[in-house]
Amino acid sequence: MYRTREHQMSIYDYLPPYHGDLAEQNRWVRLAAAVDWDAVEREYSGHFGRAGKVALPARVAYGCLVIRAALGVSDRETVALIRESPYLQYFLGFPAFTDVIPFSPRSMERFRARIPAEQIRRTVRLLRRLEEDPGAAP
Repeated sequence: MYRTREHQMSIYDYLPPYHGDLAEQNRWVRLAAAVDWDAVEREYSGHFGRAGKVALPARVAYGCLVIRAALGVSDRETVALIRESPYLQYFLGFPAFTDVIPFSPRSMERFRARIPAEQIRRTVRLLRRLEEDPGAAP
């Protein structure tokens, strides 16, 4: 038997699955632990001079490209997914979940100009290995 709902569910009726805590076994949490962010920072910082606009952190730029490549989506979809996912925001190093993303899809073109595609492919391969063996240490 089918029972109809009394009313449309409101956003206020919904309880988020993470309740403020992220699951340690999530693939993006595990990948964040496996990436040498200090090395990424050293490599990325070498592409900038001392003058001009302050660049986004290397983790954000690098991580966006990893997300895009791993999920096979466009720049615009990458930004939309990041806006919606606390796990992706954690992977990018955001201190807390936010609906305001500090870059646009057009920024990703600049990220690609500064970060070699092979580095991104290596990190995506690492993500695939973590997905294949969820119990493995990062």
